[in-house]
Amino acid sequence: MPKSKKEGVVEEGASASAPGALKLGNLTAVQKRWLKRGLEQPGGKLPLFDENGREIPARTIRACIDAGWAEPWFSNPIKPNWLVCRLTPDAFEVLSSSRIRKKS
Repeated sequence: MPKSKKEGVVEEGASASAPGALKLGNLTAVQKRWLKRGLEQPGGKLPLFDENGREIPARTIRACIDAGWAEPWFSNPIKPNWLVCRLTPDAFEVLSSSRIRKKS
């Protein structure tokens, strides 16, 4: 899909959907674990590596971007193939609320 069309789809989905439109049940365990790590980071930055030092698979990152959970943050000039992402505002809200409910 051309970049301009893909951007339109992501923007349209993000602006038209309420935070409740993102469902935790639609995520794999790996995606949930990766996204929840962004809750602890400034600005919702998502890690490039897992807890064991292995790179997060690009497939996982792309799936989360396509679903509206993550968004590209900036390009890394030293490693241009790395996807530096952060949580979307809607994802931050959904993940935070699910965390509060589990603690209660």
